[in-house]
Parts: sequence; structure tokens; C-alpha cells
Amino acid sequence: MVQGSQHNGLATQAARELDEKLEQWRNSPLGEIVYLYLDARYEKVRDNGVVSSRAVLIAVGINWDGRRCILGVELANRESGTSWRDFVLQLKQRGLAGVEFVVSDDHAGLKQAIFELLPEAAWQRCYVHFLRNAVDHLPRKRDDDCRTELGWIYDRRDLEEARGDLAAWLNKWQGKYPKLCDWVEDNIEETFAFYRLPRAHHKHMKSTNMLERLNQEIKRRTHIVRIFPNDASCLRLVRALAVEIHEGWIEGTRYLNMELLREHKKELLKHELLT
Repeated sequence: MVQGSQHNGLATQAARELDEKLEQWRNSPLGEIVYLYLDARYEKVRDNGVVSSRAVLIAVGINWDGRRCILGVELANRESGTSWRDFVLQLKQRGLAGVEFVVSDDHAGLKQAIFELLPEAAWQRCYVHFLRNAVDHLPRKRDDDCRTELGWIYDRRDLEEARGDLAAWLNKWQGKYPKLCDWVEDNIEETFAFYRLPRAHHKHMKSTNMLERLNQEIKRRTHIVRIFPNDASCLRLVRALAVEIHEGWIEGTRYLNMELLREHKKELLKHELLT
């Protein structure tokens, strides 16, 4: 009995120390972040005997040093305008500043929070999510070349080439898939913001794939639990994993060469002054 009590006491102390460390990380100052990724994933949590899904809101940033950092992880009952607004507002209260470019899916509440709280940042709609959404505007029996060729547009060197390919794509498929073509024409510009960045950054900034890979790693390790007994245990594990990954990123190699962005901005400014 004594040994059991000692074991429980040590476990409680370890959990308390971990919670203190995670709370310090949650409230740590942020500073300038140039590129920002926002996304959510879901975990199963038991609440008063009922199993429900909880949205895990995650923010990842890239600073002027070109290093990735996990900025925050919070739990919400669901993705909503309020939950996203509270999350982004909390990041700003911790000192988040200087955001020039945000990548996310087109969740209405998330978009509203970005436009309201980060008005100076350009918004990139994840092109991978966009291509997935495109399927909703195609018949069940379809020509998959249509969607494949749409995806090729995102490999072009610049916006002018992309728009030229888009015009050719619309001309080719308008007769066969008018519903899809109308939807693409109305929405695709939201996925072209990355073309304003240095070309070497395009593949990293046109989608939330980097954050998706982080979510997959978290899922791989939370899958063992399957259903968390409560919100606190879920948040504790996900945050602990996030801190572990964050520390590895900070100590690891640079993710992006941000000098390319500095030079790119100088060239743009020079071009504006000459025209």
C-alpha cells in the first residue's frame, strides 16, 4: 500500500511539473513571425460519459531566421469563428507581430478571424484543400485528367504563367464540366497568393502540407490513447508532443532562406518606384 501511494504521489508530481512547463510554453512571448499556418484536427474525448470530438487548433510560424516554431495549441468544442478568433487573439496578446502571409483552408470562421485580426497579411487558401473541394463540383463518373491538369497550374513560375494555363484549362473543360469551371473561376484567385513570394518559397507556402505532416505525427502518437478521459489529458499530451517537436525545429536546420524574401521585397519596391 505504501509503495502504491508513493508511486501515485510521484506520478502526480510528474504531471504537475509537466503542466507547469506546458503552461510556461503556452504563455511564452512570441515576437515577429513572417509566415503563419493555421489548421485544426480532431481528437475523441469522453465528457460526462459521452464521447465527442474536440477541435485541436494549431498555429505554426516561420520567423525571420527561417526557423519553424509551434506557436500555440488549444482545444475547442468545434471550429467556429469564435474559437478561431479567441485563438488568434491569444497569439497576438503574447506578442505575435509582423505576419505577412497566412496559409489555411477556407473554413469561414477561420477566414473571418484572419481578416479581422491580421488585416495586413496576405491570405493563401491551401491549394490541396482547393483541389479536394473541386471534386464536389464534378459528377461521380468523371475524367480525372480534368482535376490533374488543374493541379499543374500550381507548378508554374509566376502568376502570369498560372493565369495563362488557367485560361487554357477553362477553355478545354468548360463544355464538359461547366459547374466545376464556374466554381474554379470564382474561387481560384484565393489560391494564387503564394505567387507573390520568392519562387523558392512557393512549394512550402502554397499549402498547409507542412502543418498536415505535423498533425499526422501527433495523430500517430495520440492514436494509442484513442479516447481521452477528459479535455485536460488530451491537451496535456498534444501540447507535450508539440513542445517536443517545436524544440527540435528550433535547434535543427533552417526551414527557409528568408534572405530570399528580403531581396524579393527590395526588388518589388524598386519596381514600384520605377513605374
